[in-house]
Amino acid sequence: MSADLLSHIRIVLSHTSHPGNIGAAARAMKTMGITSLYLVDPKRPPDAEAEAMASGASDVLRGARVCDSLDEALQGTVHALAVSARRRELSYVSTDARSAAQELVAAAREGDVAIVFGTEMSGLTNEEILQCSAVAHIPADPGYSSLNLAAAVQVLSYEARVAALGAQPFAAAESVPARHEDVENFYVHLEQSLLASGFLDPYNPKRLIPRLRRLFGRVRLEQEEVNILRGMLNSFDKNT
Repeated sequence: MSADLLSHIRIVLSHTSHPGNIGAAARAMKTMGITSLYLVDPKRPPDAEAEAMASGASDVLRGARVCDSLDEALQGTVHALAVSARRRELSYVSTDARSAAQELVAAAREGDVAIVFGTEMSGLTNEEILQCSAVAHIPADPGYSSLNLAAAVQVLSYEARVAALGAQPFAAAESVPARHEDVENFYVHLEQSLLASGFLDPYNPKRLIPRLRRLFGRVRLEQEEVNILRGMLNSFDKNT
């Protein structure tokens, strides 16, 4: 089923400037099982440089469809996702790549869908975005959020693949989650140890214990981990 969904996803590159970027994007796509590539009026069509950068994804390049316009490239799709790093004064709300990919894959059950990328220098135009159904961004570091085209294609292709596969995790080693009462006993022990050490001031506790509860709560403690933590506290208690 996942392969069927991926076969309904096309990557659309609009007005690319460098053939090497097309080849690198083709490689990024193929590693994630997406092979349908559409090129909207590229400045230079795929050439030997593109073949070299594709590194084994030459079949994706050979099968690429060159279109005169984005409208042509989106013909037959039921959902088109524009990828943009810039904030825009548009009615669309930009969602993160993961959420957008999940929506895209859900739509792929109904027909062909597209992930649309703009030119390397300025990205998609407002007019191009308005032709799409949704807008997504890659939540990169705001201090340096610029990704090259192939890297952006890789991220979205990966997220689409994960969504298509159902995000099934690798099998983990068996573990026994800590029971509620054991965790509560750990918190009691922890507070007693902090009081005995003088680290926790009973007259000015502030929010130390709630914050520690939140800290340990985020990791969903296992029984063995609780035992280790209480053993550490016992060791500390002997030295106070």
